Amino acid sequence: MNHLQFSIFTILFSFISSIAFAQSGMLKGKVTSSKVPKEDVSVKLLKLNKSVKSDLEGFYSFEQIPFGTYEIVFSAVGYQSKKQTIVIVGAEQFLNIDLEQSASNLNDVVITGVNRATELRKSPVPIAVISKRTMDQNVNTNLIDAIVKGIPGVSAVTTGPNVSKPFIRGLGYNRVLTLYDGLRQEGQQWGDEHGIEVDEYGITRAEVVKGPASLTYGSDALAGVINMIPYNPNFEDGKLKGDFNMNYQSNNGMVGSSIGLAYVKNDWKYVFRASGKTAHNYYNKADGYVFGTGFREYNLSASARIDKQWGFSKTAITYYDNLMEIPDGSRDSLTRRFTRQVLDFGDDIKNRPIVPENELTRYSINPLHQHIQHYRFYNTSQIKFRNSDLNFLIGAQQSVRREYNHPTIPAQAGLYVVLNTLNYDLKYNLPDFLGIESTIGVNGMFQGNRSKDATDFPIPDYDLFDVGAFYFAKKTFGKIDVSGGIRVDRRNINWNDFYVGTNSQTGFGQQVNSNYPDANLQFPSFNKSYYGLSGSLGFTYNISEKLLLKANLARGYRAPNITEIGSNGLDPGARIVYLGNRTFKPEFNLQQDIGLIAYLKDADISFEVFNNNIQNYIYQSRLTDADGNPMVIVPGNLTYQYQQSMARLYGAEVSLNLHPNHIKWLTFNNSLAYVVGLNKNEDLLNRFGNAAKYLPFIPPLQFRTELKFTSQATKGSFDKPYLKFDAALFAYQNRFYALDNTETFTEGYALFNMGMGSGIKSKSGKKVFDIFIQCDNIFNKVYQSNLNRLKYFEYYSSSPNGRSGIYNMGRNFSFKVIVPI
Repeated sequence: MNHLQFSIFTILFSFISSIAFAQSGMLKGKVTSSKVPKEDVSVKLLKLNKSVKSDLEGFYSFEQIPFGTYEIVFSAVGYQSKKQTIVIVGAEQFLNIDLEQSASNLNDVVITGVNRATELRKSPVPIAVISKRTMDQNVNTNLIDAIVKGIPGVSAVTTGPNVSKPFIRGLGYNRVLTLYDGLRQEGQQWGDEHGIEVDEYGITRAEVVKGPASLTYGSDALAGVINMIPYNPNFEDGKLKGDFNMNYQSNNGMVGSSIGLAYVKNDWKYVFRASGKTAHNYYNKADGYVFGTGFREYNLSASARIDKQWGFSKTAITYYDNLMEIPDGSRDSLTRRFTRQVLDFGDDIKNRPIVPENELTRYSINPLHQHIQHYRFYNTSQIKFRNSDLNFLIGAQQSVRREYNHPTIPAQAGLYVVLNTLNYDLKYNLPDFLGIESTIGVNGMFQGNRSKDATDFPIPDYDLFDVGAFYFAKKTFGKIDVSGGIRVDRRNINWNDFYVGTNSQTGFGQQVNSNYPDANLQFPSFNKSYYGLSGSLGFTYNISEKLLLKANLARGYRAPNITEIGSNGLDPGARIVYLGNRTFKPEFNLQQDIGLIAYLKDADISFEVFNNNIQNYIYQSRLTDADGNPMVIVPGNLTYQYQQSMARLYGAEVSLNLHPNHIKWLTFNNSLAYVVGLNKNEDLLNRFGNAAKYLPFIPPLQFRTELKFTSQATKGSFDKPYLKFDAALFAYQNRFYALDNTETFTEGYALFNMGMGSGIKSKSGKKVFDIFIQCDNIFNKVYQSNLNRLKYFEYYSSSPNGRSGIYNMGRNFSFKVIVPI
C-alpha cells in the first residue's frame, strides 16, 4: 500500500467511524424509591439484551446505544417492576425512575438457598420467613421454639425448655443445616442434649428452606436450612440507637434481658448486643418441678460493616455461654418425687436421696450440668463489578462442651470436647447472558475435634475436610421462572488409634497411649472419603400477579456424621451409649415438591405437598441380644446402635390466613402440617412387622389457629394495641418406631393460649416502649409431646399414678417489654 492509498484508507475509515459514532448515544439515569437512591436495581434494554445494575447512589448508564426506539425495564426484589419506552436520538440522554414497593408478601426478599437476593414468588423451593415481631408475640425460651410456632412443617426434638433441635418435615440433627448470618453453625449438633448456640434476642429474621438445599450448602442440608439473620441497622447518620429487652416467665421463673446498640457514621455501621437469661426447674401438674432443667445463658456479639461503591465488608464476633443442668428422671418409686445421684461407684438408683422442695426453685446450677461455650468470628464481603459481583465468607468457630456427671468429684468433666472449624464460601454472580442469571461457587470447611481431660469418650478425635463446587442458574420465560443447578462434593474424615485406660487414682476412664498397662483401643484408626452429587430443577408459574404454581425436584446429599460412623461409648448428658458403624454410605434423597400459593384481597392461601425418598437413611435403634432383649452396656443407661436402610417421607402443609380488607383490624390465621415417615428396611419389616414400619421422631398431625384483633390507630397512650387467642392441636401419634420400645404411643392434646400487647407512647407522640403479655397452656394441660426426649426418662416399668416419663411444661405467663434507645 503506497502513501496515497494509505491516506485515502485512513480518511475513509475515519469518516465511516464518525458516522457510526454519530449514530449511537449514551443513556444515563438514577433509580430511587420514595426519592431515596436505590442500589442493585436491574436495568435491561430488551432489544439489545443488555443489562446493568444501579450503584450505591442509584446511578446507571449504557454506552454506545445505536439510535432507535427501545423498551427499558427496571426491576428489583421487593419492588414493582417498571417498563419505559425511550427513543435514543442524541449523544447523551437521561431517564430517572422512582420505584414503588410491592405490598404483596409474594415479593418478600429472601437470601437463603437462592445464592442472590430473590423474591419469594420467583423461587420454586419452599421457603418460609418469620420476623422478630412475630417471635416477640409468642412465649419462647429459645429461638427454635419461636420458629416452630411460626412456620408449618418445622418441629423440634426437645430435652427440657432450653434444648430444641430443629426438624423439618420429620428430619433433623445433621440433616437440618442451621446458619447464622449465612455461616453454617458447627457445634456438635449431632447431640440430643443441647440446642443451637445463638442469641435469640439478636435475631431480627429467620428464613427456612423446607427441602434439600445441598445444591448451595453441600452435606447436612438434606432436609433443609434455617438461616438466623442478625440485625442490620439502616437509619440516620450519626445517631446512636438500640433497644433494651426484658422478659419474665412464670413457670420456671425465667428472667431474660438484652441490650442492643447500633451506630451509623458515614459508610460504617456498628452493632453491639449483650444478653442473658436464667431459669430454675420448670413445673407441670404431673411431675411438680422437674429436677435438672434449670439453665443460665449469656451472649455477646459485635459487628462492623462498611458500604462503598465497590461493595461491602462486614466483620463480626459472637460469644455464647450456657450452663445447663442434666436431667436423668430418677425418682422415688412410691412418691414419684425426684432424687439425685450422690455417688459414682456404688450408686443405687433405688436408694438415691430425694431432692428437697426448696432446692427445686433455686437459680443455682446443680453440680451435674453441662457447660457449653461457642466462639464465632467471621467476615462476609461483596465486591461489585459492572454487571456481576464476587461474594466471599470466611469464618472461624470453636465449640467447647463439658458435661459434669461425677457427684463425688464435681470439677471432673465426664465429657470434654473442643471442636474447631474453619468455614469458607466463595460465590461469583456472573453477568446476565441471554436473560440467564447464574452463579458459580465453591465452599466447605476444615474441622478438628479433640477430647480434653475427661472420663467418657463417646467419639474419637478426628479431622475433617469438606469441599464442594456448584453451578446455579435461573431464567424467566414470560410467566414462568425456571431455576436449578448441579453440585459435586467430597468429604474426608480420619482419625488415629484412640486408647482409653483407667485412672488408678480416681477409677475413672482416661485417654492414654498404646503403652499404658490396661490400654484399650476404643477407636481404631479410620480414613475415608465420601462423595456426593446433588442438584435441583424447578419452576414457578405466575398464573396471575397473586396466584402461583410451584414445582421443584431436588436431590440432596449427606455424609455420615461422626457419631454414626465412629461412636463407641457413653454420652453422659444424653445417658445413652452410642455404637456407630464404619461401613455406612452417604445418604441421598430425591424430593418432589408441588405448591399452590395465592395472596388475595382478603386471604392468603398456600397448599404444599412433598414426597421424599431417601437412600441409606441412618437412624438409631435399641441394641438387642439374639433373643430380642435390650442390651445394657453401662448400667442405668440405654444402648443404641445406628442402622441404615431405605426410607420415605411424605406429607403436606396447608395455611389459610384471613385478613378481610373491609375489617382491617381482624386477622384469622390457620395452618396444618402432616408428615408420615416410613422405614423401608425389608429385613426388619419381615421379622417384626408394624413395630418397625415407621421412622423415629416423626411429628403427629398438628393444627394451629390464631384469631387476632389489632387496632389500626393510636388509642390514647396505646399505639396499635392487639389481642389474640391461639391454639395448637396435636393428634395422637400411633405411627412410631416401636421396635424394642424405642418409641411409644403418644396421646393427642390441645393447648390454648392468649396474648395482648401494644406500643406505649408519650403525650408528645414518641414511643416509650412495647409491651407483650402472653399466657401459654391456659388450662394447665398435662401432656407429653412425642418429640420430647424426657418422655422416655423413666426407671420403672410401672408407677403409683400410672404415669411414665417426664411431662411437658404447664401453664406459663410471659411478660416482655422492649424499650427503644
